[in-house]
Amino acid sequence: MMGGHHAATGAAAWVAVTSTAPFAFGWYEGVSHTGVVAGALVCAGAALLPDADHHSGTIANSLSPVSDAVVKVVEKLSGGHRKGTHSILGVLAFTAIAWFLSLLSVDTGIDGVGTVLIGPGIMCVLLVAFALKALKITRDTKVLPWTTSVTLAALIAVFAPEEWFWMPFCVALGCVVHILGDLITTNGVPIFWPLKFKSPRWMRDGRGIELDSFWRRGGNIALPILGNAGSVREWILLVPISLYAVVGIVWALLNQMGYDTMPLWEQVTAWV
Repeated sequence: MMGGHHAATGAAAWVAVTSTAPFAFGWYEGVSHTGVVAGALVCAGAALLPDADHHSGTIANSLSPVSDAVVKVVEKLSGGHRKGTHSILGVLAFTAIAWFLSLLSVDTGIDGVGTVLIGPGIMCVLLVAFALKALKITRDTKVLPWTTSVTLAALIAVFAPEEWFWMPFCVALGCVVHILGDLITTNGVPIFWPLKFKSPRWMRDGRGIELDSFWRRGGNIALPILGNAGSVREWILLVPISLYAVVGIVWALLNQMGYDTMPLWEQVTAWV
């Protein structure tokens, strides 16, 4: 799946799971409207984390020189592109890092500010930069990614530090959504990495061609509903998903600003 589409699915997943909107599930409770908006952008970036294993990927140069260094380390530790980071172990590793960073804080001693969660702020800077790059908002500029990401992280860290409690879950959700997105493309993912279960030989001699589409020769598992990454089917699927994410973010923004976003049918009932 393409980078921008991974980001869109991450944002949509966050809205679906955390928002209290009538069209969302609201499974993860306690997230404010501010958290829905900020978390959608952060989760969009988290949905790109598994691709931090590729030095030429979308996010490699999203926040230079920091992102370049991060990608090189991840690529080496994960064994290369679409290996360790695209597995259950990869999701657990990224989530553990997010949890550890969520514990890093500084007591400013300033009235009205108090404790600032530095760790989540740092992760937010990276993830927001990833999302902006994938969505082609910052493109090839050098200054805008830093100013946008740092500003958002600083605003939340100072004025709504309690919002960061959801950071580990946000990272886990984004990574899971990414893997599911790649799972339904032709190449699939090595879900059980570093364990590698190659498809049986009889599947590769012409007799098991149908099953070979699901259990790839290199051991990847695939449900190739979308075909190759960037296919027409992928675009058809991602248009409504992207619209859903936008509607959810706008709904949360309107609620945060105090506008009445009661569902239309409830408003009609109230008028009657």
